[in-house]
Amino acid sequence: MATGRGAAFIGIAVLGTALPLSGAAWAQAVQQLPEIVVTTPSPILSTLPPGGGDLLPGALVIVPGAFVPVTVVTESDIEMSPAANVGDLLFTRPGISATTFAPGSASRPVIRGLDNYRVRIQENGIGTHDLSTLGEDHAVPLDPLAVDQVEVVRGPATLRWGSQAIGGVVNAINNRIPTFLPPPGVKGELRGGLSSVDHGRDGAAILDAAHGNFAIHVDGFARKSDDYDTPDGIQKNSAARSYGGSAGASVFFDGGFVGMSISHIDSLYHVPGEEGEEAGTAIDLRQTKYNARGEFTPGNPLVNRLRFWLGYTDYKHDELGAEDGDPYGVVAIFKNRELEGRVESEHQTFTTALGEHSGALGFQFGSQKISTGGEAVELLAPADARRFAGYIFEEVKMAGGRRVQVAGRVEHVNVEGTGALFPGDPTSGFVYTGTDPDEFGASRNFLPVSGSIAFLQDLPGGLIASLALQHVERAPEATELYSKGAHHASHTFEIGNPDLKIEAANSVEIGLKKPEGPLRFDATAYYTRYRNFIYKHLTGIECGHEFDECTVPPAADAEFDQVFFAQRNATFYGAEIASQLDVAPVAGGMFGIDGQYDFVHAKFEDGGYVPRIPPHRLGGGLFWRSEHWFARVSLLHAFAQNKIADEETATPGYNLLRAELSYRQKLADGRGITLGLVGDNLLNERIRNHVAFNKDEVLLPGLNVRGFAKVTF
Repeated sequence: MATGRGAAFIGIAVLGTALPLSGAAWAQAVQQLPEIVVTTPSPILSTLPPGGGDLLPGALVIVPGAFVPVTVVTESDIEMSPAANVGDLLFTRPGISATTFAPGSASRPVIRGLDNYRVRIQENGIGTHDLSTLGEDHAVPLDPLAVDQVEVVRGPATLRWGSQAIGGVVNAINNRIPTFLPPPGVKGELRGGLSSVDHGRDGAAILDAAHGNFAIHVDGFARKSDDYDTPDGIQKNSAARSYGGSAGASVFFDGGFVGMSISHIDSLYHVPGEEGEEAGTAIDLRQTKYNARGEFTPGNPLVNRLRFWLGYTDYKHDELGAEDGDPYGVVAIFKNRELEGRVESEHQTFTTALGEHSGALGFQFGSQKISTGGEAVELLAPADARRFAGYIFEEVKMAGGRRVQVAGRVEHVNVEGTGALFPGDPTSGFVYTGTDPDEFGASRNFLPVSGSIAFLQDLPGGLIASLALQHVERAPEATELYSKGAHHASHTFEIGNPDLKIEAANSVEIGLKKPEGPLRFDATAYYTRYRNFIYKHLTGIECGHEFDECTVPPAADAEFDQVFFAQRNATFYGAEIASQLDVAPVAGGMFGIDGQYDFVHAKFEDGGYVPRIPPHRLGGGLFWRSEHWFARVSLLHAFAQNKIADEETATPGYNLLRAELSYRQKLADGRGITLGLVGDNLLNERIRNHVAFNKDEVLLPGLNVRGFAKVTF
């Protein structure tokens, strides 16, 4: 029967405790936390609950069965975070940064120095299907108010999601398509919060109901904020508001379920920065998504369980600004219509002389149509992309606590659009010399082939060692191939390269983790060599709205930085560590310390640094938790980033001090209340994010105090 909560989720069942204690004194000192189940790191199908139930805040989730690091942000941590988008939510996690182009609105995760087309963001296994990869000013239409848990996966497991996941997968989980049949009746939740730095206010309502073999989910959310404050005063043109919601239903039957949902989000946010303030730049975004999902259990050896995902999205945003005397005229229009589907089959577990085998075979397809209007019509003429891929995962559990995972993927990608050849040299910039670019219709076909092998080995003392080797290929995207004009909101004049080749990465990753006991940690080091690494190269030329305004010296009204999509070999290496130590029982709870460290080093093979790489970061804190209370004070220090690319500027370091206090009380029948107070950037530091294109113009928010509450009934 597919009535277990996670019956629809793909993922190896990896169990652990976020705060395991040894000895009777430890066990009595603090409530032991529930089991954790992470739903994405492996394709082995599980019928166990996703999300780990009701984890206490501040728990360090370490997944024993994951072959690579898996960052898990629990529902409790999402509630406490002041973040209004998925990038800001993950900004301080080891190995993860964010673009923060419009803090609080447009901020995309950056994983190990990789962003945009190398980081896939998805909701319940289907891509968010937005245009946030096309420009840093474009938001991801996924609000934390509508998310129960976020998982970030790197390494071999990402092959099942596509070449856009070469850097990692950010998977947001909620119950918009019910995947389990709860007891009959109605269960609800109300969430809300207030923040001081931007006079922010937000709220959400969620209802789940069941009758017979039907389950229904409905949710709605809204948030609004004014221009936020910084140590240098108000960051002008940074206000935002958004609202949205969804409705979904599933029918359950013997051996599976089928469900559908529709969701919508509407957002209007401003883009800070010198040009943004002057023009009053804002983005008006609307997206409607239609998703379906199902599971069947034929139960035969070759197809023991079959699952499918299907999603269609209609996305549009208008870039607003001063236009012909109208302070909020439509300057540019971006549209995206996208279809994605995936079918995955798990075979029955069987045993050979090697060990216990489990695995899955999958097929994925997708089509995307991007169109632009207004000033953006020159940036990217209509472009189409079609994809079809097959992939396979196989895992073997051997004697002696050894596990091996092998994965492979073959993908066909066709990208059509209008290319352009600009006069000039990308090393010195493209300057108008009386000759316009030569435009032509283009159709490129690519066949990325990827594979990986990973090992886990149990060691004495509760330690687990890991080793992963992989070769991953990524096809260039339409924007990288066919861009050829001004992008108003990001203030860049972008020039694509229609001759780009497949980008390939060979990497090795080693890890050591200890998921149980008073001391818990997860440490990883990696080394990756890229062939034909695609990046945005700032040429140093300034342009106007048209190419004939790309001149030296620049015209008086030049306002766009010229960017060229270039390709060079590069090497990335780095490390990330997260740890927690339960020090001693105190006042009926547990007092402890935690720490983290991460860095990325990235250079081109022929010399020079890769642009916009996060700095070294070192942090730690003190915490105390009991059955009802949680308190923590933490400090994260980001070192100065002086290893910079051409046309970049160095970025000073900063200290990010944070304090959290929350109380929760569970009542009978699932009812309960949670109250909390969070202080962020308590030192009111001038924080500039080196990853952001506009970091020299935009400070991150200053001192902020957020109060929040949640009621379940």
